[in-house]
Amino acid sequence: MLTGMQIAVLGGDARQLEVIRKLTELDAKVYLTGFEQLAHAYTGAVKEVLEDLPVNELDAIILPVAGTNMEGKIETIFSNRQVVLTEDFLNNTPEHCVIYSGISNAYLTELTDKTNRKLIQLFERNDVAIYNSIPTVEGAIMMAIQHTDFTIHGSNVIVLGLGRTGMSVARSFHALGAKVKVGARKTEHIARISEMGLTPFFTSDLEKEVEHADICINTIPHRIITANVLAKMPSHTLIIDLASKPGGTDFRYAEKRGIKAILAPGLPGIVAPKTAGKILANVLGQLLYEEIEKGKGKQS
Repeated sequence: MLTGMQIAVLGGDARQLEVIRKLTELDAKVYLTGFEQLAHAYTGAVKEVLEDLPVNELDAIILPVAGTNMEGKIETIFSNRQVVLTEDFLNNTPEHCVIYSGISNAYLTELTDKTNRKLIQLFERNDVAIYNSIPTVEGAIMMAIQHTDFTIHGSNVIVLGLGRTGMSVARSFHALGAKVKVGARKTEHIARISEMGLTPFFTSDLEKEVEHADICINTIPHRIITANVLAKMPSHTLIIDLASKPGGTDFRYAEKRGIKAILAPGLPGIVAPKTAGKILANVLGQLLYEEIEKGKGKQS
């Protein structure tokens, strides 16, 4: 149980509703900022604007999956108010206050470093990323069906990256009967791709591999589908870019060539917000409980 903990949930999308539900079930005192338009009420949770939060009593702050933008602004789907995370705000929190976010950026990392506050990125955890790959794969399959006029079965699919999401994507499209090639940089990943019964290639050879691609799914968070690569692709190729913004595709040149390229980094929150929210809620509940236990250990 999280009895006695005071937690602020700042903004977010439908995934945060499962987080709020879990925290209140665990008996935490929860403050909701950026949820003025949310009709549902949760026992043990109160809505407060940022300025009225009991900042000096907070044990934890939970940010949306995307964290903040480079100006500190927080996404607020359920509010028209602007919520900005600032250095002054964090400096007024207790020293033990922990910040939880899905991912980080230069602004958020620098802010927590300056204020000496602990930042936990949930998507850096293997368990969260693996669980999250399930709705991501389902979303990628949905998009592939919606945006093509051919079946996945028998199509030529290229998956870029064999991380936790790339592996799940490659395995699932193979199970649907696609001819799957997987591009990776490391030799051990090339070996794993072969062991999975898929066709491996080094990403340095990508230009040579896309000539017959029907679908290309990218999970690598840097520019890999360049203009040179796009020039070799058939015009009917569908690109689904799952990497975090700005993705790994030259979207401008793709549009110029008439290739449909979709940036879709937040698929779990779009196709299965309830499941994606439960994944985050369960992990957060465990992490917050561990913080309580650490506090007890220090006191003894």
